[in-house]
Amino acid sequence: MPLPSGPKHVHCYFLEGAEGWTLVDTGLGLLETPWETILAQVDGPVARIFITHMHPDHVGGAQAAAEATGAPVTQGRLDYAQCEQVWGTEDWPERIAGWFLRNGVPEALTLEMIESGHVFADFVQYVRDPALVEAGEEIDGWRILATPGHADGHLCLFRDGVLIAGDSILTPITPAVGLYPASRPDPLGDYLDSLHAIADLDPRVSYGGHGATVESPAARAREIVAHHADRLDQTEAALDGERRSGYEISHALFGRELPPIQRRFAVAETLSHLERLVVLGRAARAEDDRTVTYTAR
Repeated sequence: MPLPSGPKHVHCYFLEGAEGWTLVDTGLGLLETPWETILAQVDGPVARIFITHMHPDHVGGAQAAAEATGAPVTQGRLDYAQCEQVWGTEDWPERIAGWFLRNGVPEALTLEMIESGHVFADFVQYVRDPALVEAGEEIDGWRILATPGHADGHLCLFRDGVLIAGDSILTPITPAVGLYPASRPDPLGDYLDSLHAIADLDPRVSYGGHGATVESPAARAREIVAHHADRLDQTEAALDGERRSGYEISHALFGRELPPIQRRFAVAETLSHLERLVVLGRAARAEDDRTVTYTAR
């Protein structure tokens, strides 16, 4: 499915099963999707739609897909709760603006970041009250796996050595892992645990939401673990005896010249690495009513 920015596409999958086809993820919904043409290539009914996670390029087209197929939507319990919190409330832009201000982003840039980041909100048409599932359950022979990190409630499907990975493991890019308001406190720690679990599972192939098919998922998982180890070292090196905000440290990690929407991701990713350093005892966090800052240990 086409995307107007970022990786320029998102992969959605049809999985054939005894109960019919399972459609995994639905695209953004920003552009009209030719479902009639797509479904003409599918031999049999679509039994369900499975959402890996609540990011707009995966859940945004769910309503249109459900209407086109007549199939119910299945989504993780935690993921749906966060989907409603972000896409189903009026105050999310205000809440996330306060979050970025507390983490050192200047007010003018915060407003630009929120405007550019929430531009897709009107196009996210998720399905309310889907069938809710948890990790460990099965869908038509596919085992549901929890792989938090890129999103707190991220789920994958696994069967016969095949991993339908969503955005948990990608190539050649690495999934963004950011810290946001009301998210789990250590998303990078969660993500590293998910990567170790994928490596231990040792799938023979992995199909992700972006990029190429991953032919050696365990090896790719270990590569991404090593990438974040290097990034943690860089984040620690950017700290010194002075208190630094996540916004300031994002300049050291991602450079100073970024458009607002990319700065939004840069600050969130920087914060996830800073919080992982705090958990590891390699950095310290200080906060008051207005600001959050970090220093080296």
